[in-house]
Amino acid sequence: MKILIDADGCPVVEIAVNTAQSFGLKAIIISDTSHEYSSDYAGIIKVGKGADSADFRLANLVEAGDIAITQDYGLAAMVLAKNGIPIRQDGLVFSDRNIDSLLTGRYCALKMRRGGGYIKGSRRRTKAEDEAFYKSLCEIIMKNK
Repeated sequence: MKILIDADGCPVVEIAVNTAQSFGLKAIIISDTSHEYSSDYAGIIKVGKGADSADFRLANLVEAGDIAITQDYGLAAMVLAKNGIPIRQDGLVFSDRNIDSLLTGRYCALKMRRGGGYIKGSRRRTKAEDEAFYKSLCEIIMKNK
């Protein structure tokens, strides 16, 4: 088991790396060249700025039982297809039970934006979301290690 982090715009990189280290798991940070990361523990993979290039690199690296941290529903679906465990930065664990409705919601939002509709942007991240993420990540590790 390793932890793969889709680090483009990811607010929990440090939490994920520290958690991986405390459990003795390999951590890999994957980002495009517009983001700068350094870590004394985690491996870092830089990819080009192409659309979804970090997502596709992560999808190619993930193996059954690996944990993938992402907010991208399409990437989460690819991780599930490879029997990985995708988790969102707020602690939501993607599964076969919820991925279809999440992908449908994403599609509907895209259609609405393309039609001129407005969808409210993200709000400020809370400490409770960091705590929920950490708790979910630890539960996944302990259940599957």
